[in-house]
Parts: sequence; structure tokens; C-alpha cells
Amino acid sequence: LSAMYIIALLGNTLIVTAIWMDSTPHEPMCCFLCVLAAVDIVMASLVVPKMVSIFCSGDSSINFNACFTQMFFVHLATAVETGLLLTMAFDHYVAICKPLHYKRILTPQVMLGMSLTITIRAATFMTPLSWMVSHLPFCGSNVVLHSYCEHIALARLACADPMPSSLYSLIGSSIMVGSDVVFIAASYILILRAVFGLSSKTAQLKALSTCGSHVGVMALYYLPGMASVYAAWLGQDVVPLHTQVLLAALYMITSATLNPIIYGMRTKQLWERIWSYLMHFLFDHSNLGS
Repeated sequence: LSAMYIIALLGNTLIVTAIWMDSTPHEPMCCFLCVLAAVDIVMASLVVPKMVSIFCSGDSSINFNACFTQMFFVHLATAVETGLLLTMAFDHYVAICKPLHYKRILTPQVMLGMSLTITIRAATFMTPLSWMVSHLPFCGSNVVLHSYCEHIALARLACADPMPSSLYSLIGSSIMVGSDVVFIAASYILILRAVFGLSSKTAQLKALSTCGSHVGVMALYYLPGMASVYAAWLGQDVVPLHTQVLLAALYMITSATLNPIIYGMRTKQLWERIWSYLMHFLFDHSNLGS
């Protein structure tokens, strides 16, 4: 966990720095990738340090308010990330299917509007859920059977029926993720039609390679994510507790760790920026030291 967290921090920080410090005008895809990297840093930082602290020091206590704050922001970050993956799919669609209108469609105003819509949608979903769980009566065990304050694990500690909040979470997340996946699939069907209509094999391979990295990132996010949601909802009688905890941990850290590697290796321009900044940083510091 520590190694994956360090890789996630370094990789995503390099991506944010390389894009932020670039003097050339930012492409929409680079801006979305910068926001995705920032969300990955936040999502991993909300969970992993406390998990590692539990393993290393044995201190498994957390304040009541801090626990609900962690729950809110963890699920808010995951809801924002699924929206970002949708906007990146739309970016690929416009870039490949309507390249002559790319700059006119994805203006800074449109990008800002999409980002605000994603954030508002996530907050709109999470606020009622947080209110429902935090207002449950807690009068029994205070041991959260999870590696972080996950809302279903918290709701099951209450001395009241947790079904309303659990059902809201399951239906809400299924609708949100399901609609995003449908729109992403539709965009990629249109992209594939356009790609295979190209006469140049080189252009086809370049377009497929560009989209391949995004498909890989989506698989890393959606597959363990939805498996974690449904495993938690089904309960220990169907899915063992250690399997639920492992799925949730992989869901929170794996995509954050591998996203910068996938995009760094696939996006040549981004990799060149990161490499140049690293060389500049290392050689400048070595010259100062000498």
C-alpha cells in the first residue's frame, strides 16, 4: 500500500506539474487529465495514510466527525472521477469524429461548465446520503468493519434499519455509473465507426492507441468499483468481509497508481514534458550542490 501510494503521489504530481507549468496553450484533454490526476491524489490521500497507520502502529481509532467527513469526500471524489472519465470520452469523440470543429466545440467556457456540472452532480448525490447516514442512531458497536469509513459499513452499525440509505446508495450509484457507461459506450461506438472509415492504417492505429489508454483507465476504475459496491451491499453472507475490504482498497488505490503510468506511456507529448522537467530539476540541483 505504501509503495502504491508513493507511486500514485509522484506520478500524478508530475502530471499536474507538467501540464500546469507548460507555457503553451493547454489542450482540453490535458486539462481534464490534470483534474483527473488531482482527484486521484485526493482520493488516495483520503484513505491510504490512515490504512497504513492502522497496519504500522495499530491505532485504529477515528473521531466520529472525521469518519463522516472521510466518508463524504471519498464518495464525492469517486463520483467526480466517473464524470471525468465521461468528459474524456466526449473529448476523444470530438477529436476523432469532428476534428475541424474541436476548438469551437470544446471552448474554455464549455470545459468549465462540464467540470462544474460534474462536481454539482457528485455533491447532489452525496449530500442526502451523508445526511441519512449521519442522522442514524448509533448506540451499539462503534467498530467499523472496513479499512475506511465506507457508508454501508457505517450504516450497519446503527440501531435502526440501514436499508433506506443503502438502497439510495445502490440505486444512485447504479444510475450515475450506468448512465456514464452508456454514454461512454455510445461515444466509442461512434469513434470506432469513424476510425475504421479512415483510409490510412497509420491513422487508424494512432486513433486506436489514443483511445486504448482511456479504455484501460476506465476498466481499472469501473470494474473493481462496481464489484466493491455490490459486494458491500450483498453483505458478509454472500461475499466474505476480507474480500469486500480488499476490493475497496484496490478500487481506491489501483487506478490512482496506474493512471499516470498508462497516460505517461501512451501520451508522448506528456511524457516528454515530464522527462524534461525531471532532468531540469535533477541537474539544476546537482549543479547547485557542486
